[in-house]
Amino acid sequence: MERIREVADQTIRRACGFASLGIGTTMLALSFDMVLAFRVGAVLTTFVLVGLLYLGYRAPRYDVRRTELWSVVGRSMPFSRERTQALLSGVLRERYLWHADRAAGFALLFWSVAFLLWLSRMLRGALAPA
Repeated sequence: MERIREVADQTIRRACGFASLGIGTTMLALSFDMVLAFRVGAVLTTFVLVGLLYLGYRAPRYDVRRTELWSVVGRSMPFSRERTQALLSGVLRERYLWHADRAAGFALLFWSVAFLLWLSRMLRGALAPA
């Protein structure tokens, strides 16, 4: 069971890593305006969160034979097809939701930083001499 979780985590983290690379480079491209960069990072991270929640929601109904997890560990499982489907889809659902929780934390962090930077900009503008 632990091996199945490790492989599921590896496949999900690979996808999240590529998404993070895209988000990071987009934020870097917009670093001339830090508020905009963190807002875009927050929006894109929220999209990743929604995607992970969707994948976790559909995992029990999705055919696991179409997943990378099946190609790594599913073929060698000694259970029936239905039992393997139930086991692997349960693990995938659990791991997708675990990663969605982490993505929510990062999205909240990005939203908070964007708000604090915007607030400091507004306060600095209000306190500047005319």
